[in-house]
Amino acid sequence: SGEHGLDGSGVYNGTSDLQLERMNVYFNEASGNKFVPRAVLVDLEPGTMDAVRAGPFGQLFRPDNFVFGQSGAGNNWAKGHYTEG
Repeated sequence: SGEHGLDGSGVYNGTSDLQLERMNVYFNEASGNKFVPRAVLVDLEPGTMDAVRAGPFGQLFRPDNFVFGQSGAGNNWAKGHYTEG
């Protein structure tokens, strides 16, 4: 991400030593000096996850850190809680 000095493939291109020093707070360093976000993305609807993956930083995330259902709750809390969730 831009604020952390990473490009879309997870390679550090920043200019601040402070950015690089604090990189391990939000990212794990993978092979080839690439950084992977420490995140699990969860949603009942697969469309939102597809949008993240298709975005400019979608390749940063590990595919197994996307957790989603097959159908959304349609902004209905009870359906999400009792049926889908």
